[in-house]
Amino acid sequence: MEPILVKDTSFDEKLLQISSEMDAFEGYTHAHGLRIAEIADAIGRSFNLAAHDRFFMQQAALVHDIGEMVMDREYIKQNRVLTAAERLDMHRHPVIGEQEAAKRGFSRGVQLLVRWHHEWWNGSGYPDALEGEQIPLAARILRVADSFAALRDDRPRRAAMSIDEAKAHLSDWAGLEFDPRVVRALLASEYIDTFEVDTPRFARQAADEAPAAASKAIVAAPNDDAAVPGTLPMWNPAEVSDQKSQSPAQIEEISEDEQPRGRYRFSDND
Repeated sequence: MEPILVKDTSFDEKLLQISSEMDAFEGYTHAHGLRIAEIADAIGRSFNLAAHDRFFMQQAALVHDIGEMVMDREYIKQNRVLTAAERLDMHRHPVIGEQEAAKRGFSRGVQLLVRWHHEWWNGSGYPDALEGEQIPLAARILRVADSFAALRDDRPRRAAMSIDEAKAHLSDWAGLEFDPRVVRALLASEYIDTFEVDTPRFARQAADEAPAAASKAIVAAPNDDAAVPGTLPMWNPAEVSDQKSQSPAQIEEISEDEQPRGRYRFSDND
């Protein structure tokens, strides 16, 4: 089956505009958020993720780096190596993104995926240094999908990798940055080459469905599963700290001098 959007759901124009603005700010030459959503959905289907889980994951893919846009740092677009202080500053963007997603009315499931899309399989990620299956499966999928899409696109500090180079990078970092099962699922996908089109399938479908999409709320859950908006079934609160189960209102804005708890090094592959 061809990877497509969750049945009977569409991304409305407001959400697509947010994603487009985010991509432009980060200097992507293609529709990066839409490409991640398509890759993540294909992987999610291979894991038999429920429709509402894939829906949250797709929304999170479109706005995953909204924190970077809110921070509005010039160094993100500059063609140079970041300083140590800038790397630490960059580590703040997932939590700022989580807060921004909350302000814009996204479900709690989407907020948490935005927060955790930079967590590493070996615990060296940020902001919470989650490890292994402490990281929700959807967040592990987004880490792989985001990296693969970024590697295949030109960035301010490097040219795009070939598809073989991108595959090799994922394989080399499986078990460290990436969940090995998720990497295997992507590399085994019969649709991996279809993710290379200039206009992702989701973008074409969204354009075709724009009139209908305009009447849909961006946080509405799909109807083909018993969806519970704001939840993420694969997330086990018992495995993580109290802070991760707090509501957005309980999470204070991060101060300029707060240090991230993760140990992840900033990479141009994001």
